[in-house]
Amino acid sequence: MAKAIHSMVRVLDEARSLDFYQRAFELEIAARLDFDTFTLIYLSNAESGFELELTVNKGTSEPYDLGNGYGHMAFSVDDIEAEHSRFSGLGFEPTPIRPLAKDGKELARFFFVSDPDGYKIEVIQRGGRYL
Repeated sequence: MAKAIHSMVRVLDEARSLDFYQRAFELEIAARLDFDTFTLIYLSNAESGFELELTVNKGTSEPYDLGNGYGHMAFSVDDIEAEHSRFSGLGFEPTPIRPLAKDGKELARFFFVSDPDGYKIEVIQRGGRYL
């Protein structure tokens, strides 16, 4: 059986991205691999073994074109209202909290935030299938 281990995004400014992911999701550097033309930075926290890989391509100065194929990554939290307030206080400009419902039953509550490179991130109330 396959095991998901990481997802990768390309980032323009390493320091700015590390600051965002540490403050927003308490992700810390698990490994950093520096190569001639790029650097790979693996981020994780105690909640999961899954990692976020930040790829910094050396010499790149223009923002990446995210196109229309990228959707989002998601993080679950214990208290959606507290996290929304915290994100607002950090100046991250989260979207309003919204419900996800099917057949009249609320399945989850969530908001979105964008990282410094424009990647969308869903922050979802922990519960049900969203643990």
